[in-house]
Amino acid sequence: MGNVWDDVLPEEDRLVFERAGWGREVGFGERPVLLVVDVIYNFVGDRPEPILESIERWRYSCGERGWEGVAHLKRLIEAAREQEVPIFYTGMDRRPDGFDQGAWNWKSHRAGDASDIKGSLGNEIVADVAPTERDVYFVKDKPSAFHGTHLLDYLIYLGADTVITTGTTTSGCVRASAVDAAQYNFRSVVPEECVWDRSTISHKVNLLDIQMKYGDVKTTDDVIAYLRSLPKRPCGPNTPTGAPNTDEAVPTAEARA
Repeated sequence: MGNVWDDVLPEEDRLVFERAGWGREVGFGERPVLLVVDVIYNFVGDRPEPILESIERWRYSCGERGWEGVAHLKRLIEAAREQEVPIFYTGMDRRPDGFDQGAWNWKSHRAGDASDIKGSLGNEIVADVAPTERDVYFVKDKPSAFHGTHLLDYLIYLGADTVITTGTTTSGCVRASAVDAAQYNFRSVVPEECVWDRSTISHKVNLLDIQMKYGDVKTTDDVIAYLRSLPKRPCGPNTPTGAPNTDEAVPTAEARA
């Protein structure tokens, strides 16, 4: 079985990578975390349908290929939960005035679209792979899950050594997060079928770049087999559980009244 990028890789480029010594395997570590990047309805639509139909209602959508990725990701998440591997989710949630989009406003020009404003269904994690109480969810404003967030703090706290990046899009937030994982000296792994893009060529070329320079592009089955080879709770006692650490009642406005 070949690589997903083989049909867009010129022979000379292949030889350049081979002779220059790129693409060596990084390998898996012993204390992984799973990162689920922006698997929200905005990026797959509210149902599987051809991408050109889906973007009429969900302009960021990757269409059917996104739903194919969700199905693979569901299997991977189930394996991670079985082994009590920490799972981190990112999402998006924009201000109505678009201020927090910053430079994104310079490139996107389909005006009057409210799909990514706070409270929109578009910003919800797809139900098939939604987080549980034990998982960690946070909103990011830029492509990388590390930029302006506490993700690095959490990984240091866990003593993690491997970041498995999944989600969407391959050429955008997945690539940025996978590259940053490598830049922070984590083993960076991307399960091929668990990432997707609205552009086929962008998907293939960015996976090639990740494999050649930043981390390992693996099959979902390979990553699941790796997770199942680990002891339960590989990141140790700091692994989030979602269980309350107190029996005291949580103060609320209603209780005060």
